[in-house]
Amino acid sequence: MENKIKINIVSDIVCPWCIIGYKRLMNAIKELGVQDRIELNWIPYELNPNMSNEGQNLQEHLSEKYGSTPLEQKKMEEEMTAMALTLGFQFDFYDSMRIFNTREAHILLDFAKEFDKQTDLNLRLMTAFYSEKKDIANQTILLDELEAVGLDRVKALERLNSEEAKYSIVQEEKHWQQMGVKSTPTFIFEDMSAIPGAQPEEVFKNAISNLLKEQK
Repeated sequence: MENKIKINIVSDIVCPWCIIGYKRLMNAIKELGVQDRIELNWIPYELNPNMSNEGQNLQEHLSEKYGSTPLEQKKMEEEMTAMALTLGFQFDFYDSMRIFNTREAHILLDFAKEFDKQTDLNLRLMTAFYSEKKDIANQTILLDELEAVGLDRVKALERLNSEEAKYSIVQEEKHWQQMGVKSTPTFIFEDMSAIPGAQPEEVFKNAISNLLKEQK
């Protein structure tokens, strides 16, 4: 049996570049024909760890955090929407869109990992937030989406209410930040090399090809 290449994806549900980067990575894997040789693992990263449950208007948030103007934001949204469409993902930005803290989403993603459903849930939550205008800080919505990928909402709710689970997520985030991860997405190959950002598919193909050669 051939060894699998482990790829850790440091990501947040509310990071638009994370879904673009993931889609490009998957295209690279498909083009190389090595789908059965890859093991994906999603690493939690909260872009807004101190944000309240009510969230914040997205335009207001981006203006405060990055100093971008409404015109600049609109242009970036249009560019990302066009880019994502070529990758099979639909962004639906709107004026009253809000951004949220995602700690509970990350707790559920950790829960889903135990059932090999982490990627399924991550994609479902990203779609819910960016394509379906859903509040992914709302527990009921989170559990609905979790149930939609075939997981038990009662057991998941127990995990959400666990202080140990919350602590574990925060500690994992701290661990990777101490390892030098400062942004999302970051793709870490075999715990050895990291590629930050939603890079072109060719960058991912080169990284995977080099690892495959080393394994031989």
